[in-house]
Amino acid sequence: MITEDQLEQLCLDWFQSIGYDYVCGYDIASDGGSPERADYRQIILHERLLDCLSRINPRIPETTLEQVALQVAKPETPILIKNNKGFHQMLLEGVKVEYKDANGEEKNDYVHLIDFDNVGSNQFLVVNQFTITGSKGNRRPDVIVFINGLPLAVLELKNPADNNADIWSAYQQLQTYKEEIPDLFAFNEALVISDGLNA
Repeated sequence: MITEDQLEQLCLDWFQSIGYDYVCGYDIASDGGSPERADYRQIILHERLLDCLSRINPRIPETTLEQVALQVAKPETPILIKNNKGFHQMLLEGVKVEYKDANGEEKNDYVHLIDFDNVGSNQFLVVNQFTITGSKGNRRPDVIVFINGLPLAVLELKNPADNNADIWSAYQQLQTYKEEIPDLFAFNEALVISDGLNA
């Protein structure tokens, strides 16, 4: 029978087979071998986001893109559902910005977080062992899917052989995460629970 670790590896393999890059959360942690986070509270992969924003929005000045990256990373309210709704709107419509072009003219424009027209311009990444410090200590969702450095999906996996760790316990786990690490879920577009048989 398949174990939860094997199910996680199968999941990571599947994402890689459709073109996602893979990194282990331990490696990109602030104290890891290739750090991409300042600390365990940081949710967004800032440098990846900034690189993608530059590629997707070449006409927008770098300083404006940096401001957008900081704006997106900071939830506006303490209310999770409002933050998620606001982020969803930014994801679909872009982030409205004002800046001066090379001639010093004021411009109004939108910075797009994802290139929906040219999918190849985006960066797709799947990460496991991504530790996040929350209200009651560290939490580590099973798998997080990042697009352009933004954590857009969380997958919680359970052992199909364990009757006490069924798909509904995975659902409850996500509810606990929402309470304890709400900043992760401000960006979330999809939540997946699976025991390898049901999802």
